[in-house]
Amino acid sequence: KFKHRSSLNTHKKTHTGEKPFECNFCKAKFSGRSSFQYHIRIHTGEKPFNCQLCSLKFKVKSALTRHMRIHTGEKPLKCDLCEAKFFEQSALLNHKKIHTVGKPYECVYCEAKFSHRSSLSAHIRIHSGEKPFKCQFCEAKFSLLANLTSHKIVHTTVKQFECELCKAKFKHRSSLNTHKKTHTGEKPFECNFCKAKFSGRSSFQYHIRIHTGEKPFECELCKSKFNAKTTLTTHIRTHTGEKPFECKFCK
Repeated sequence: KFKHRSSLNTHKKTHTGEKPFECNFCKAKFSGRSSFQYHIRIHTGEKPFNCQLCSLKFKVKSALTRHMRIHTGEKPLKCDLCEAKFFEQSALLNHKKIHTVGKPYECVYCEAKFSHRSSLSAHIRIHSGEKPFKCQFCEAKFSLLANLTSHKIVHTTVKQFECELCKAKFKHRSSLNTHKKTHTGEKPFECNFCKAKFSGRSSFQYHIRIHTGEKPFECELCKSKFNAKTTLTTHIRTHTGEKPFECKFCK
């Protein structure tokens, strides 16, 4: 099982042997678009991810994300045993080695240890398979209430707002209005820090958090904070072990 649908789709190709992306330079083939695009940049030297605050460019988005923290001072990775914060995962892992105690809650099945009782409770469900939160509209069940809440949106909203230019449909009028700007090129939201412009309010607000370091989305299990709701959703799965995207070939 996989946390992301895109990961599932790429994985399926390991069963079929499909590698639809071929490099024009060396004929190497790839099953996933992202690995293919990264490979192409080895040949072209292209660095499409540009820092808006300085002149540096990067081949991959993750490298740009780490670089931006130099400008913002953001240290999103917090040690769950003390108040130390870090720019990169490798630095956090190295720091954790200094701690020998501090996780009093131990799993009786696999001896994994946790700093918070709530984190242990969520972890236990990986072993028990318990999913106490059931959707009232279908048979879907979830180990966390937050995941159920996100799921219910599928049932309670309908894509009723249609773009008259390309017939794309959206659940919310605000999403339709943002989409329309892709046709007009309008970008009404401008960043006061670096003058970058955006067509949608949500992407604009996310960008602002890069500068301010604001993290309004907090994990109820370990109190980690994130600047985007999607990042929080993915993070929660590290507690629950949930992998919602299942391969039909090897399930």
